[in-house]
Amino acid sequence: MTNGILLRGLACASLVGAASAYADNRPNIIYIFTDQQTARAMSCAGNTDVKTPNMDRLAAAGIVFENAYCTAPLSGPSRAAMFTGHRPDEVDMLVNGAPMPDSLQTRTLGSLVKAAGYDCVYGGKWHLPLLDIPDGKFGFRQLYRHSDDGLAEACVDYLKQKHERPFFLVASFDNPHNICEFARSQNLPYGNVEAPDLRDCPGLPANFAKNPYDADVIEQERSANYNVYPSTRWTPNDWRQYRYAYYRLVEKVDQEIGKIVDAIDAAGLWENTVVIFSSDHGDGVGAHRWNQKSALYEEVVNVPLIVTLPGRKHAGKVMPQLISNGVDFFATICDWTGAKRPEGTAGTSFRQLAEEANPQAPHQEYVVTETRFDGSRTRGWMVRTERYKYVLYDKGLNREQLFDMQADRGETRNLMMERAYAEVAQQHRDILARFMEEHRVRPSRKGLHDVPGKVLKRKDIPAYK
Repeated sequence: MTNGILLRGLACASLVGAASAYADNRPNIIYIFTDQQTARAMSCAGNTDVKTPNMDRLAAAGIVFENAYCTAPLSGPSRAAMFTGHRPDEVDMLVNGAPMPDSLQTRTLGSLVKAAGYDCVYGGKWHLPLLDIPDGKFGFRQLYRHSDDGLAEACVDYLKQKHERPFFLVASFDNPHNICEFARSQNLPYGNVEAPDLRDCPGLPANFAKNPYDADVIEQERSANYNVYPSTRWTPNDWRQYRYAYYRLVEKVDQEIGKIVDAIDAAGLWENTVVIFSSDHGDGVGAHRWNQKSALYEEVVNVPLIVTLPGRKHAGKVMPQLISNGVDFFATICDWTGAKRPEGTAGTSFRQLAEEANPQAPHQEYVVTETRFDGSRTRGWMVRTERYKYVLYDKGLNREQLFDMQADRGETRNLMMERAYAEVAQQHRDILARFMEEHRVRPSRKGLHDVPGKVLKRKDIPAYK
Protein backbone atom coordinates (compact mmCIF):
# COMPACT_ATOMS: atom_id res chain seq x y z
CA MET A 1 0.00 0.00 0.00
CA THR A 2 2.80 2.42 0.92
CA ASN A 3 4.62 1.74 -2.36
CA GLY A 4 1.44 2.50 -4.29
CA ILE A 5 1.07 5.82 -2.52
CA LEU A 6 4.69 6.73 -3.28
CA LEU A 7 4.30 5.84 -6.96
CA ARG A 8 1.19 7.97 -7.28
CA GLY A 9 3.08 10.83 -5.59
CA LEU A 10 5.96 10.49 -8.04
CA ALA A 11 3.54 10.57 -10.96
CA CYS A 12 1.99 13.79 -9.63
CA ALA A 13 5.46 15.28 -9.18
CA SER A 14 6.39 14.60 -12.78
CA LEU A 15 3.27 16.45 -13.95
CA VAL A 16 3.33 19.52 -11.77
CA GLY A 17 6.69 19.66 -10.02
CA ALA A 18 8.30 21.89 -12.63
CA ALA A 19 5.65 24.55 -12.11
CA SER A 20 6.75 24.96 -8.49
CA ALA A 21 10.48 25.49 -9.15
CA TYR A 22 12.06 28.83 -8.18
CA ALA A 23 14.77 30.83 -9.83
CA ASP A 24 17.29 30.42 -7.01
CA ASN A 25 16.71 26.67 -6.58
CA ARG A 26 16.39 26.85 -2.80
CA PRO A 27 13.90 24.30 -1.47
CA ASN A 28 10.59 24.92 0.19
CA ILE A 29 10.60 23.86 3.83
CA ILE A 30 7.56 22.19 5.40
CA TYR A 31 7.90 21.53 9.12
CA ILE A 32 5.20 19.32 10.63
CA PHE A 33 5.48 18.72 14.34
CA THR A 34 3.36 17.29 17.11
CA ASP A 35 3.32 17.91 20.85
CA GLN A 36 4.39 15.24 23.36
CA GLN A 37 5.13 12.37 20.97
CA THR A 38 7.78 9.89 21.98
CA ALA A 39 10.03 8.52 19.23
CA ARG A 40 8.59 5.01 19.28
CA ALA A 41 4.97 6.13 18.99
CA MET A 42 4.90 5.26 15.29
CA SER A 43 4.20 1.95 13.62
CA CYS A 44 7.24 2.48 11.36
CA ALA A 45 9.33 2.43 14.56
CA GLY A 46 8.17 -1.13 15.18
CA ASN A 47 5.39 -0.26 17.63
CA THR A 48 2.44 -2.66 17.14
CA ASP A 49 0.22 -0.80 19.62
CA VAL A 50 -0.29 2.16 17.27
CA LYS A 51 -1.03 2.58 13.55
CA THR A 52 0.43 5.67 11.87
CA PRO A 53 0.17 5.19 8.10
CA ASN A 54 0.93 8.82 7.32
CA MET A 55 3.99 9.15 9.51
CA ASP A 56 5.03 5.86 7.93
CA ARG A 57 4.64 7.44 4.49
CA LEU A 58 7.04 10.18 5.48
CA ALA A 59 9.48 7.62 6.85
CA ALA A 60 9.29 5.55 3.65
CA ALA A 61 10.01 8.67 1.58
CA GLY A 62 12.62 10.14 3.89
CA ILE A 63 15.42 9.59 6.37
CA VAL A 64 14.70 8.53 9.94
CA PHE A 65 17.07 9.79 12.64
CA GLU A 66 16.73 7.31 15.51
CA ASN A 67 18.74 9.29 18.04
CA ALA A 68 17.05 12.69 17.96
CA TYR A 69 16.57 14.36 21.33
CA CYS A 70 14.63 17.41 22.40
CA THR A 71 16.74 20.29 23.68
CA ALA A 72 14.36 20.53 26.66
CA PRO A 73 11.45 18.19 27.56
CA LEU A 74 8.76 20.85 28.02
CA SER A 75 6.80 22.63 25.30
CA GLY A 76 7.82 26.27 25.80
CA PRO A 77 11.56 25.65 26.32
CA SER A 78 11.74 23.13 23.47
CA ARG A 79 10.05 25.52 21.05
CA ALA A 80 12.27 28.36 22.26
CA ALA A 81 15.29 26.34 21.16
CA MET A 82 13.72 25.60 17.76
CA PHE A 83 12.78 29.17 16.95
CA THR A 84 15.53 31.22 18.63
CA GLY A 85 18.53 28.89 18.27
CA HIS A 86 19.45 29.41 21.91
CA ARG A 87 19.50 26.90 24.72
CA PRO A 88 16.52 27.80 26.90
CA ASP A 89 18.42 28.25 30.17
CA GLU A 90 20.77 30.75 28.51
CA VAL A 91 17.86 33.05 27.60
CA ASP A 92 15.63 32.51 30.67
CA MET A 93 13.11 30.38 28.78
CA LEU A 94 13.41 27.12 30.71
CA VAL A 95 9.77 27.15 31.90
CA ASN A 96 6.41 27.37 30.18
CA GLY A 97 5.09 30.92 30.05
CA ALA A 98 8.52 32.57 30.04
CA PRO A 99 8.53 35.62 27.74
CA MET A 100 10.92 35.79 24.83
CA PRO A 101 13.62 38.40 25.51
CA ASP A 102 13.18 41.60 23.50
CA SER A 103 16.65 41.12 22.01
CA LEU A 104 15.53 37.88 20.32
CA GLN A 105 12.12 38.88 19.01
CA THR A 106 13.45 40.21 15.70
CA ARG A 107 16.01 37.39 15.36
CA THR A 108 13.69 34.40 15.43
CA LEU A 109 13.91 31.68 12.82
CA GLY A 110 10.91 33.11 10.97
CA SER A 111 12.45 36.59 10.88
CA LEU A 112 15.74 35.27 9.52
CA VAL A 113 14.18 33.04 6.88
CA LYS A 114 11.81 35.82 5.82
CA ALA A 115 14.79 38.16 5.42
CA ALA A 116 16.37 35.49 3.20
CA GLY A 117 13.45 35.81 0.79
CA TYR A 118 11.03 33.11 1.93
CA ASP A 119 7.29 33.37 2.47
CA CYS A 120 6.93 32.26 6.10
CA VAL A 121 3.59 31.01 7.45
CA TYR A 122 2.79 29.36 10.76
CA GLY A 123 -0.29 27.38 11.72
CA GLY A 124 -1.21 25.86 15.08
CA LYS A 125 0.36 25.93 18.52
CA TRP A 126 3.07 28.55 19.10
CA HIS A 127 3.45 28.63 22.93
CA LEU A 128 6.20 31.28 23.11
CA PRO A 129 4.50 32.17 25.41
CA LEU A 130 1.16 32.81 23.67
CA LEU A 131 -0.60 29.74 22.28
CA ASP A 132 -1.49 31.63 19.06
CA ILE A 133 1.34 33.18 17.10
CA PRO A 134 0.64 36.91 16.59
CA ASP A 135 0.06 37.58 12.89
CA GLY A 136 3.05 39.25 11.27
CA LYS A 137 5.29 38.89 14.30
CA PHE A 138 8.42 36.72 14.62
CA GLY A 139 8.64 36.69 10.80
CA PHE A 140 5.53 34.56 10.25
CA ARG A 141 2.08 35.22 8.90
CA GLN A 142 -0.49 33.42 11.01
CA LEU A 143 -1.96 30.71 8.83
CA TYR A 144 -4.20 29.26 11.51
CA ARG A 145 -4.82 29.59 15.24
CA HIS A 146 -3.88 27.09 17.94
CA SER A 147 -6.26 24.23 17.16
CA ASP A 148 -5.98 20.82 15.57
CA ASP A 149 -9.49 21.27 14.17
CA GLY A 150 -8.98 22.88 10.76
CA LEU A 151 -5.19 23.27 10.87
CA ALA A 152 -4.54 20.63 8.23
CA GLU A 153 -7.19 22.11 5.94
CA ALA A 154 -5.58 25.56 6.23
CA CYS A 155 -2.22 24.04 5.27
CA VAL A 156 -3.81 22.25 2.31
CA ASP A 157 -5.33 25.51 1.07
CA TYR A 158 -1.94 27.19 1.33
CA LEU A 159 -0.17 24.41 -0.57
CA LYS A 160 -2.71 24.65 -3.39
CA GLN A 161 -1.76 28.28 -4.03
CA LYS A 162 0.73 29.38 -6.65
CA HIS A 163 4.00 30.35 -4.99
CA GLU A 164 6.30 32.85 -6.64
CA ARG A 165 9.09 32.31 -4.12
CA PRO A 166 10.12 29.49 -1.79
CA PHE A 167 8.08 29.08 1.37
CA PHE A 168 8.60 27.97 4.95
CA LEU A 169 5.39 26.40 6.26
CA VAL A 170 5.09 25.30 9.89
CA ALA A 171 2.20 23.03 10.89
CA SER A 172 2.26 22.70 14.68
CA PHE A 173 -0.25 20.17 16.00
CA ASP A 174 -1.38 19.91 19.63
CA ASN A 175 -1.93 16.16 19.90
CA PRO A 176 -1.07 13.77 21.45
CA HIS A 177 -0.76 16.44 24.17
CA ASN A 178 -4.42 15.87 25.07
CA ILE A 179 -3.18 12.90 27.09
CA CYS A 180 -2.62 15.49 29.84
CA GLU A 181 -6.36 16.14 30.06
CA PHE A 182 -7.06 12.41 29.85
CA ALA A 183 -4.80 11.77 32.85
CA ARG A 184 -6.76 14.36 34.85
CA SER A 185 -10.11 12.80 33.82
CA GLN A 186 -11.03 15.98 31.94
CA ASN A 187 -12.72 16.44 28.57
CA LEU A 188 -10.30 16.41 25.66
CA PRO A 189 -10.19 19.56 23.48
CA TYR A 190 -10.67 17.75 20.15
CA GLY A 191 -12.96 14.94 21.23
CA ASN A 192 -12.78 12.27 23.89
CA VAL A 193 -11.27 8.81 23.48
CA GLU A 194 -13.90 6.12 23.80
CA ALA A 195 -13.40 3.94 26.89
CA PRO A 196 -11.94 0.61 25.78
CA ASP A 197 -12.40 -2.95 26.93
CA LEU A 198 -9.32 -3.61 29.04
CA ARG A 199 -8.45 -6.57 26.84
CA ASP A 200 -7.94 -4.13 23.95
CA CYS A 201 -5.43 -2.01 25.88
CA PRO A 202 -1.67 -2.35 25.33
CA GLY A 203 0.29 -4.31 27.87
CA LEU A 204 2.65 -2.64 30.30
CA PRO A 205 6.09 -1.69 28.93
CA ALA A 206 9.07 -3.88 29.74
CA ASN A 207 10.51 -1.05 31.85
CA PHE A 208 7.27 -0.36 33.74
CA ALA A 209 8.99 -1.03 37.07
CA LYS A 210 11.33 1.70 38.27
CA ASN A 211 14.98 0.71 38.52
CA PRO A 212 16.05 0.37 42.17
CA TYR A 213 18.60 3.16 41.83
CA ASP A 214 16.39 5.68 40.09
CA ALA A 215 16.71 9.33 41.11
CA ASP A 216 14.42 9.84 44.11
CA VAL A 217 13.74 13.47 43.14
CA ILE A 218 11.43 12.16 40.41
CA GLU A 219 9.08 10.63 42.96
CA GLN A 220 9.28 13.82 45.00
CA GLU A 221 8.14 15.76 41.94
CA ARG A 222 5.25 13.38 41.34
CA SER A 223 4.06 13.69 44.93
CA ALA A 224 4.38 17.49 44.97
CA ASN A 225 2.44 18.19 41.76
CA TYR A 226 -0.74 16.11 41.59
CA ASN A 227 -2.20 18.28 38.82
CA VAL A 228 0.61 17.30 36.45
CA TYR A 229 1.22 13.78 37.77
CA PRO A 230 -2.11 12.33 38.99
CA SER A 231 -0.69 8.83 38.66
CA THR A 232 0.63 8.20 42.18
CA ARG A 233 -2.01 5.61 43.05
CA TRP A 234 -2.71 4.25 39.56
CA THR A 235 -3.12 0.52 39.15
CA PRO A 236 -1.61 -1.44 36.25
CA ASN A 237 -5.05 -1.31 34.61
CA ASP A 238 -5.05 2.51 34.85
CA TRP A 239 -1.67 2.60 33.12
CA ARG A 240 -2.86 0.31 30.35
CA GLN A 241 -5.86 2.61 29.72
CA TYR A 242 -3.50 5.59 29.68
CA ARG A 243 -1.36 3.91 27.06
CA TYR A 244 -4.42 3.04 24.99
CA ALA A 245 -5.61 6.67 25.04
CA TYR A 246 -2.14 7.98 24.20
CA TYR A 247 -1.83 5.84 21.10
CA ARG A 248 -5.35 6.75 19.94
CA LEU A 249 -4.36 10.43 20.17
CA VAL A 250 -1.25 9.73 18.10
CA GLU A 251 -3.46 8.07 15.50
CA LYS A 252 -5.80 11.05 15.58
CA VAL A 253 -3.03 13.50 14.72
CA ASP A 254 -1.62 11.08 12.15
CA GLN A 255 -4.90 11.37 10.24
CA GLU A 256 -4.52 15.17 10.17
CA ILE A 257 -0.93 14.90 8.97
CA GLY A 258 -2.15 12.65 6.17
CA LYS A 259 -4.17 15.53 4.72
CA ILE A 260 -0.99 17.59 4.38
CA VAL A 261 0.97 14.70 2.86
CA ASP A 262 -1.85 14.21 0.33
CA ALA A 263 -1.65 17.91 -0.55
CA ILE A 264 2.11 17.67 -1.09
CA ASP A 265 1.41 14.78 -3.46
CA ALA A 266 -1.32 16.67 -5.31
CA ALA A 267 0.75 19.83 -5.72
CA GLY A 268 3.84 17.92 -6.89
CA LEU A 269 6.01 19.48 -4.23
CA TRP A 270 8.26 16.54 -3.44
CA GLU A 271 10.80 17.51 -6.08
CA ASN A 272 11.80 20.82 -4.52
CA THR A 273 10.69 20.59 -0.89
CA VAL A 274 12.31 19.49 2.35
CA VAL A 275 9.67 17.99 4.64
CA ILE A 276 10.64 17.57 8.29
CA PHE A 277 8.55 15.76 10.89
CA SER A 278 9.29 15.82 14.63
CA SER A 279 7.83 16.61 18.06
CA ASP A 280 8.71 19.07 20.81
CA HIS A 281 9.22 16.30 23.42
CA GLY A 282 7.92 12.89 24.34
CA ASP A 283 5.81 11.35 27.09
CA GLY A 284 6.55 8.73 29.74
CA VAL A 285 3.84 6.41 28.35
CA GLY A 286 4.03 4.38 31.57
CA ALA A 287 7.75 3.61 31.41
CA HIS A 288 9.09 3.76 34.98
CA ARG A 289 5.44 4.47 35.96
CA TRP A 290 5.82 7.98 34.52
CA ASN A 291 3.32 10.14 32.69
CA GLN A 292 3.95 13.53 31.11
CA LYS A 293 7.35 15.08 30.47
CA SER A 294 10.16 16.96 32.35
CA ALA A 295 11.97 13.82 33.59
CA LEU A 296 14.95 12.78 31.47
CA TYR A 297 13.72 9.27 30.75
CA GLU A 298 14.34 8.05 27.20
CA GLU A 299 10.63 7.99 26.36
CA VAL A 300 10.43 11.69 27.30
CA VAL A 301 13.54 13.05 25.58
CA ASN A 302 13.91 10.82 22.48
CA VAL A 303 11.64 12.24 19.77
CA PRO A 304 10.77 11.32 16.17
CA LEU A 305 12.76 13.04 13.45
CA ILE A 306 12.11 12.28 9.78
CA VAL A 307 13.67 14.35 7.00
CA THR A 308 12.37 13.98 3.44
CA LEU A 309 14.74 15.52 0.89
CA PRO A 310 13.85 16.98 -2.52
CA GLY A 311 13.20 14.15 -4.94
CA ARG A 312 12.92 11.81 -1.95
CA LYS A 313 16.63 11.24 -2.08
CA HIS A 314 17.81 8.45 0.25
CA ALA A 315 14.21 7.32 0.87
CA GLY A 316 13.92 4.74 3.63
CA LYS A 317 17.35 5.38 5.19
CA VAL A 318 17.80 5.07 8.95
CA MET A 319 20.55 7.12 10.59
CA PRO A 320 22.09 6.65 14.07
CA GLN A 321 23.77 10.05 14.55
CA LEU A 322 22.88 12.23 17.53
CA ILE A 323 20.63 15.23 16.84
CA SER A 324 19.29 17.93 19.17
CA ASN A 325 16.01 18.67 17.46
CA GLY A 326 15.73 22.18 18.94
CA VAL A 327 18.96 24.06 18.37
CA ASP A 328 20.07 21.76 15.54
CA PHE A 329 16.75 22.31 13.77
CA PHE A 330 17.34 26.08 13.93
CA ALA A 331 20.85 25.72 12.48
CA THR A 332 19.65 23.36 9.74
CA ILE A 333 16.82 25.57 8.52
CA CYS A 334 19.22 28.52 8.33
CA ASP A 335 21.59 26.30 6.33
CA TRP A 336 18.95 25.17 3.79
CA THR A 337 17.36 28.58 3.31
CA GLY A 338 20.55 30.65 3.28
CA ALA A 339 19.35 32.64 6.27
CA LYS A 340 22.06 34.49 8.16
CA ARG A 341 22.56 32.73 11.46
CA PRO A 342 23.14 35.14 14.37
CA GLU A 343 26.31 34.93 16.41
CA GLY A 344 25.86 33.22 19.74
CA THR A 345 23.25 30.72 18.60
CA ALA A 346 23.82 27.06 19.35
CA GLY A 347 23.26 23.96 17.26
CA THR A 348 24.84 21.93 14.46
CA SER A 349 23.20 21.71 11.05
CA PHE A 350 22.24 18.21 9.96
CA ARG A 351 21.72 19.23 6.32
CA GLN A 352 24.95 17.65 5.04
CA LEU A 353 24.35 14.58 7.16
CA ALA A 354 20.92 14.12 5.56
CA GLU A 355 22.10 14.84 2.02
CA GLU A 356 24.95 12.33 2.25
CA ALA A 357 22.96 9.81 4.33
CA ASN A 358 26.01 7.85 5.42
CA PRO A 359 25.23 6.01 8.68
CA GLN A 360 28.98 5.92 9.50
CA ALA A 361 29.60 9.62 8.87
CA PRO A 362 30.99 11.51 11.89
CA HIS A 363 28.71 14.16 13.31
CA GLN A 364 28.62 15.58 16.83
CA GLU A 365 30.01 13.48 19.68
CA TYR A 366 27.22 14.28 22.13
CA VAL A 367 23.99 16.16 22.68
CA VAL A 368 22.75 17.76 25.90
CA THR A 369 19.16 18.07 27.09
CA GLU A 370 18.34 20.35 30.01
CA THR A 371 15.20 20.37 32.12
CA ARG A 372 13.38 22.20 34.84
CA PHE A 373 10.38 20.23 36.06
CA ASP A 374 6.98 21.67 35.22
CA GLY A 375 5.82 23.80 38.16
CA SER A 376 9.03 23.24 40.14
CA ARG A 377 12.58 24.48 40.66
CA THR A 378 14.16 21.03 40.21
CA ARG A 379 16.65 20.98 37.35
CA GLY A 380 18.49 18.28 35.46
CA TRP A 381 20.77 17.59 32.50
CA MET A 382 21.32 14.68 30.12
CA VAL A 383 24.49 13.95 28.13
CA ARG A 384 23.93 11.44 25.34
CA THR A 385 27.02 10.05 23.65
CA GLU A 386 27.21 7.34 21.01
CA ARG A 387 26.86 4.51 23.51
CA TYR A 388 25.99 5.98 26.89
CA LYS A 389 23.52 8.30 28.50
CA TYR A 390 24.45 10.25 31.62
CA VAL A 391 21.76 12.01 33.65
CA LEU A 392 22.30 14.45 36.51
CA TYR A 393 19.64 16.08 38.68
CA ASP A 394 20.49 19.01 40.92
CA LYS A 395 19.60 17.24 44.19
CA GLY A 396 18.46 14.06 45.87
CA LEU A 397 19.55 10.45 46.26
CA ASN A 398 20.89 8.71 43.15
CA ARG A 399 20.92 12.03 41.36
CA GLU A 400 23.45 10.60 38.88
CA GLN A 401 22.35 8.00 36.33
CA LEU A 402 24.38 6.18 33.67
CA PHE A 403 22.95 3.79 31.10
CA ASP A 404 24.34 1.71 28.24
CA MET A 405 22.06 2.67 25.35
CA GLN A 406 23.12 -0.35 23.29
CA ALA A 407 22.38 -2.94 25.97
CA ASP A 408 19.73 -1.16 28.06
CA ARG A 409 17.72 1.48 26.22
CA GLY A 410 14.93 0.91 28.73
CA GLU A 411 17.20 2.32 31.48
CA THR A 412 16.76 -0.49 33.98
CA ARG A 413 20.36 -0.76 35.26
CA ASN A 414 22.02 2.35 36.68
CA LEU A 415 25.72 1.83 35.96
CA MET A 416 26.71 4.59 38.39
CA MET A 417 26.40 1.91 41.08
CA GLU A 418 29.16 -0.25 39.50
CA ARG A 419 32.88 0.46 39.87
CA ALA A 420 33.58 -1.00 36.42
CA TYR A 421 31.97 2.08 34.84
CA ALA A 422 33.71 4.73 36.95
CA GLU A 423 35.90 5.89 34.06
CA VAL A 424 32.92 6.16 31.68
CA ALA A 425 30.99 8.11 34.32
CA GLN A 426 33.89 10.53 34.78
CA GLN A 427 34.17 11.11 31.03
CA HIS A 428 30.52 12.14 30.95
CA ARG A 429 30.85 14.34 34.02
CA ASP A 430 33.71 16.10 32.24
CA ILE A 431 31.59 16.66 29.12
CA LEU A 432 28.75 18.14 31.16
CA ALA A 433 31.09 20.35 33.19
CA ARG A 434 32.62 21.79 30.00
CA PHE A 435 29.16 22.32 28.54
CA MET A 436 28.05 24.21 31.64
CA GLU A 437 31.08 26.48 31.53
CA GLU A 438 30.74 27.16 27.80
CA HIS A 439 27.04 27.98 28.04
CA ARG A 440 27.20 29.82 31.35
CA VAL A 441 24.76 27.44 33.01
CA ARG A 442 23.84 28.94 36.35
CA PRO A 443 24.64 26.74 39.35
CA SER A 444 21.79 25.65 41.61
CA ARG A 445 23.73 26.89 44.63
CA LYS A 446 25.92 29.99 44.74
CA GLY A 447 29.56 29.18 44.06
CA LEU A 448 29.01 25.41 43.81
CA HIS A 449 29.24 23.32 40.64
CA ASP A 450 26.29 20.97 40.06
CA VAL A 451 28.54 18.25 38.60
CA PRO A 452 30.00 16.06 41.39
CA GLY A 453 33.69 16.63 41.96
CA LYS A 454 33.87 19.78 39.82
CA VAL A 455 34.92 23.30 40.78
CA LEU A 456 33.05 26.29 39.37
CA LYS A 457 35.57 28.23 37.24
CA ARG A 458 33.34 31.10 36.15
CA LYS A 459 32.72 32.90 39.42
CA ASP A 460 30.84 35.67 37.63
CA ILE A 461 27.90 33.35 36.87
CA PRO A 462 25.08 34.02 39.35
CA ALA A 463 23.22 31.17 41.04
CA TYR A 464 19.91 30.02 39.59
CA LYS A 465 16.91 31.87 41.02
